[in-house]
Amino acid sequence: EVQLVESGGGLVQPGGSLRLSCVVSEFPFRDYAMYWVRQAPGKGLEWVSTISSGGDSTTYADSVKGRFTSSRDNAKNTLYLQMNSLKPEDTAVYYCAALYWGKGTLVTVSS
Repeated sequence: EVQLVESGGGLVQPGGSLRLSCVVSEFPFRDYAMYWVRQAPGKGLEWVSTISSGGDSTTYADSVKGRFTSSRDNAKNTLYLQMNSLKPEDTAVYYCAALYWGKGTLVTVSS
């Protein structure tokens, strides 16, 4: 059974940092680009970033560019999202995705 399990969410103050992880199993992780997508409370899904299968190419939504960094470790089947300079508007459930989706991890940015 394919599993994508996100972790690392939590409550952080504005300006703080968090690193999300997504461990993928039973899936050819190294062969696929991976995505981070988020959903703020009461809002629709928002694409956050894409990372190529080899990790050498990344793209970001304008809303997070310069603050978030996506990376991956293909040896560990793990995707990461380093989030710096967090803002209250970054509050959302964050999902990793490829052909499948994880269940998400909640990030709350609040003082």
